Amino acid sequence: MSQTDIDEFLDALWSERGLSKNTLDAYGRDLKLFSAWLDKKHLKLLQAQNSHLQDYIAYCGKKGSKASSMARSFSSLKRFYRYQVREARLEVDPTALIDAPKQAKPLPTTLSESQVEALIDACNTMDSLGLRDRAMLELLYATGLRVTELVSLEYSQLSLQQGVVRVIGKGNKERLVPMGDEAVKWLSQYVESARPALMVGKGITAALFVTKRGSGMTRQAFWYLIKRYALMVGIKKISPHTLRHAFATHLLNHGADLRVVQLLLGHSDLSTTQIYTHVAKARLQSIHQQHHPRG
Repeated sequence: MSQTDIDEFLDALWSERGLSKNTLDAYGRDLKLFSAWLDKKHLKLLQAQNSHLQDYIAYCGKKGSKASSMARSFSSLKRFYRYQVREARLEVDPTALIDAPKQAKPLPTTLSESQVEALIDACNTMDSLGLRDRAMLELLYATGLRVTELVSLEYSQLSLQQGVVRVIGKGNKERLVPMGDEAVKWLSQYVESARPALMVGKGITAALFVTKRGSGMTRQAFWYLIKRYALMVGIKKISPHTLRHAFATHLLNHGADLRVVQLLLGHSDLSTTQIYTHVAKARLQSIHQQHHPRG
């Protein structure tokens, strides 16, 4: 396996682009999978030709890889080979004449406003963990943060007085997001009572949201608790980003401007945000059919 070539490429991405660890890990996985496939043909990454790339894409399709996974993998390979050409290690980019695998954009899974209320109300705010969970869910729905952004928040990024949270998003981009009165109320209760109680005798951490061990929350721990609350209120279909999707969809349903939603979500491209207009449109059509006399 061409591990040295992969490591050098990832180091260059990190130093030049400042990409997050999650993004770099994804690039690394994609390249290692292709490299392992090439190994069986006794080839290295820098020996791959256009035909090998096409065969690999066909192989991924036959084994049932999702179109989104194939598109991401191809994007990783394309970036890798462009880098090699730029560094004069290759004369020709083997991905140059290959079209990226097409992928349909599925509508994001979202919740109705009543489902969001039920999910948030399921937290038992009489104990420290339940109060923490309520604060996390309130903040997530109020701001549309990515789960990684939520669990990575540090106490210093929160301004309860101003009602905003300073978020470090993808590409290390910073944005200020308003929280709203309800989220501020529950966060105030959490930081005044639940967070200190969870940290008693556990040392000091910069993390805003902490576990019963006094350490910062992880994506996996948050995913576990949101699934648990969803089951409690009968919500069967949920993902880590469901409340982010609900945030965007409900804003648009209530008349928010698409560009404002784009800024709040931290999307660099408006086209990424536009998928939510389809969700909002579908909901408006459903309401029309239910309530209009000629629907």
